[in-house]
Amino acid sequence: MIIFTATCDTILAMKILAIETATEACSAALLIDGQLLSRYQVQPRMHSQLILPMMEELLAEAEIGLSALDAIAFGRGPGAFTGVRIAVGVAQGAAFAVDLPVVAISTLAALAQRGYREFGFQRMLAAYDARMQEVYWGGYEVDDQGLVRPVIDEEVCAPGDVTLPVGMNWQGVGAGWDSYTDELKQRLGDALSGYEAQLFCSAEDVAILGAAGFRNGDAVAAEFASPVYLRDKVASKPKQVSTLSN
Repeated sequence: MIIFTATCDTILAMKILAIETATEACSAALLIDGQLLSRYQVQPRMHSQLILPMMEELLAEAEIGLSALDAIAFGRGPGAFTGVRIAVGVAQGAAFAVDLPVVAISTLAALAQRGYREFGFQRMLAAYDARMQEVYWGGYEVDDQGLVRPVIDEEVCAPGDVTLPVGMNWQGVGAGWDSYTDELKQRLGDALSGYEAQLFCSAEDVAILGAAGFRNGDAVAAEFASPVYLRDKVASKPKQVSTLSN
């Protein structure tokens, strides 16, 4: 169990169930009364089998039903195509079951939020391997409420073409730094202070950002939940899937 200390009381008072399946890690988290309960496993290609049991375990541990939640948050990408579809479909299915709104959270932003939560980084360059010799890329700074804010728009491009940040003392986070270490270091030069490549997005941070998004009016009805792929080639709308009780 993690105690989440934020400066905003409205976030602490919320009840948010979050899921994240866009990377090699599969996770679910429940933010309730200022506490974060979570399940997390690095199990590539097992997300569809793992995510619903994780959600059920968290609800049972907290002794709460879906209908008592304020919203469901999900990692909407960019990330692995199948993983993003799983997150959207499961979030929609669970939300439809009890008429809850959903909050879509950038997986790059959630990755940066984890960098702040675990390492205290203030300025982060989040990167996932997008395959095809490209990276998903975004830049983030932490505000006075302990929440990341974008300063470089999300993009997918070659590592040598990523948008450069303004200023110095930037920290790299995410597996893209493992896949394209030399290219990214050369591109960033002295602006880069270091990097944590073995870091995946976590539903804990999706929950934190989801609560903030809900407070800011970013929640939408389940039917409007949609993924973000960044690349043009996308598939049809994911199916709604849920076997959770309310």
